[in-house]
Amino acid sequence: MGSLSIWHWLIVLVIVMLVFGTKKLGNMGEDIGKAVKGFKDGVKGEDEKKPAPANLADKSTIDVETKEKTRP
Repeated sequence: MGSLSIWHWLIVLVIVMLVFGTKKLGNMGEDIGKAVKGFKDGVKGEDEKKPAPANLADKSTIDVETKEKTRP
């Protein structure tokens, strides 16, 4: 009587789905997922976020430094 078998858990799951409905359970799962993502972003902090490059579409420009050559 102390442990529950898989059949007990399946019956509990069916009762929960009948009471709340699958749509409401899906919405609750989505809300929990958003809350977890928000918590992870909050823990990560603003310092670790990388700023996005200003222009990703223009890949034809190459940024290089030039050095002057001196002739002897």
